[in-house]
Amino acid sequence: MRVVNRSARFNYQLFERIECGVELTGGEAKSVRAGHVKLEGAHVRIHNGEAILLNCQIFPYEYASGESKPDRTRRLLLHKKEIQALEQKMKTGRLTLVPTAVYTKGPKVKVEIALARGKRK
Repeated sequence: MRVVNRSARFNYQLFERIECGVELTGGEAKSVRAGHVKLEGAHVRIHNGEAILLNCQIFPYEYASGESKPDRTRRLLLHKKEIQALEQKMKTGRLTLVPTAVYTKGPKVKVEIALARGKRK
């Protein structure tokens, strides 16, 4: 299943795309496989050397036990050097990180993020 952030292409000029993993619970992973994800308004921040996905809504899997918040922050799985390179590009080029797609690759859930610059209105 592939969920695409259509508003990212409309609101931003996209440059470099990077594939990364995301830290999820079991119920969230099943929910992503079912396509219950909303990426509109989501963005990525780098805080304390970690890439964090904000405002991405993964709705709870109906058969999972326990409660999960749909819009909680999730850690993106990138190497330290990749995070440092992205942070440097963001500072020098006045760019931001935007998630463009969430998809499964075998048993794993991947997030595609892109360096982007906001379009002027």
